[in-house]
Amino acid sequence: MRVFVTGATGALGRHLVPGLIAMGHEVTATTRTPSKAAHLRDAGARPVVVNGLDREAVIAAVRAATPEVIVHEMTALADMRSLRRVDQVFAATNELRTRGTDNLLEAAAQAGTRRVIVQSYAGAAPDKPSSGALKTEEDPPDWQPIPGAVQMPAAITYVDKTVPLKAPEGIVLRYGTFYGPGASDPLVEMTRKRRLPVIGGGTGVWSFIEISDAAAATLAAVGHGAPGIYNVVDDDPAPVAEWLPYLAQVASAKPPMRMPAWLGRLLAGEFVVAQMTSSRGSSNQKARKELGWEPQYPSWREGFRAWVRG
Repeated sequence: MRVFVTGATGALGRHLVPGLIAMGHEVTATTRTPSKAAHLRDAGARPVVVNGLDREAVIAAVRAATPEVIVHEMTALADMRSLRRVDQVFAATNELRTRGTDNLLEAAAQAGTRRVIVQSYAGAAPDKPSSGALKTEEDPPDWQPIPGAVQMPAAITYVDKTVPLKAPEGIVLRYGTFYGPGASDPLVEMTRKRRLPVIGGGTGVWSFIEISDAAAATLAAVGHGAPGIYNVVDDDPAPVAEWLPYLAQVASAKPPMRMPAWLGRLLAGEFVVAQMTSSRGSSNQKARKELGWEPQYPSWREGFRAWVRG
């Protein structure tokens, strides 16, 4: 098929584009950076330099490619080491999730593209207190209201609601917390420097996904699955108090420090404390069943080992 991939030089796109080429698809791949176009060409794709917020340029690029499938992976997350001002850190990504998504949906309509696959989120979040059950695709983002973290959940909700409604075959992939080569290297750096403590007992449950497994699920969604939302996470949601000491161990680092929630709020902010203490994990059963997808790393345990020691 003809597949149009945006954000093709990002952490996920670097795995996705070669996978699509290997499957025999004809790929048009976008980047905002002219110097990266050669990498896409070398991978076998037709590169296009375009800003996802430039409506006319996006429409022109999509109409020229006449894709059967569009895959929207545009983000702008250069540095995630501080989340004290969440909406400030995610400002550009929020725009790409709202205006950028609108641009692609309009382009898809004009080009006759039926299937539009977009990136959403099922990673660590400041979830409201609940029964503790794993989140399914029926659960909307229901985060604690935190000052300075309002636009981000609104942008995610916009994607979740808009794409299945406006695209003939709209698919939303809620990825867990990425890890793996090029996806979350600061996480290992902070762990080794003991700058990532277990806060408030580390009771928050995180769902992870290794970056090549996320790409594999996206490849599966190109040709499989009914329109709707899918959680793309591994099989092993785990509390911070479990996975963070293990990451330190495989990284040959000292055990993480521990601090009470009140001190965490002073040093890291309310959003991080909530991630560490109230996050709920997600279930991947729908993606496994309907996309025919199975993660290579069903648990972050073997995934962390392969990533850090490999």
